Amino acid sequence: MNQPLQSDEDLFGAVKRNDKKAFNLLYDRYWELVYKKTFSYLHDTETCMGIVNDIFVNIWEKRDALNIITFKNYVTSAARYRVYNVIKANNTSPLTYIEDYQKLDGLNVVYNNAESNIQTNELTTDLDLLLDKLPARCKEIFLLSRVSHLTNAEIAERLSISKRAVENQISLAVKHLKPHFKHYPTVLLIAKLILLHNKLGL
Repeated sequence: MNQPLQSDEDLFGAVKRNDKKAFNLLYDRYWELVYKKTFSYLHDTETCMGIVNDIFVNIWEKRDALNIITFKNYVTSAARYRVYNVIKANNTSPLTYIEDYQKLDGLNVVYNNAESNIQTNELTTDLDLLLDKLPARCKEIFLLSRVSHLTNAEIAERLSISKRAVENQISLAVKHLKPHFKHYPTVLLIAKLILLHNKLGL
């Protein structure tokens, strides 16, 4: 009888305990996905295999410090980030012809903001998952506070609860989220929260 397939979460937990076998299982599970993701942009086998190697070596070397919630999302996001760095280093631009040179400044801003956009995408799924683990009312109050910028009194009146209850729910949400996103700039978290807020129609 076959043993049940170990989850990514269990395997990475073992990696954090210095289990090389678990690390090799994760590598075998995802190296091809990372390679295909990078190759779809770069079309360079050597460069793409180098990226695969760098990502997994980095995971092993920094295993104690990393707090990976969804391993698949982490490695694919890391792949996108490295693709951007390669393109930036090679001074590759998607623009081959510019009709109106007065638009150059705006285009440069878009290109220079590409890294921030990639970083925002990196935390998309993880943030959604974390918010979904909160009680529905706690999540709603957090978004009303941090995205809609309602005061605690306004939220309390809107939801017919006490101001103290609002404060407690916000504190609970922040305590739940903060440890997972210490390495992300606040502006990226705000951007993602706004997107989620718009999707929910709050």
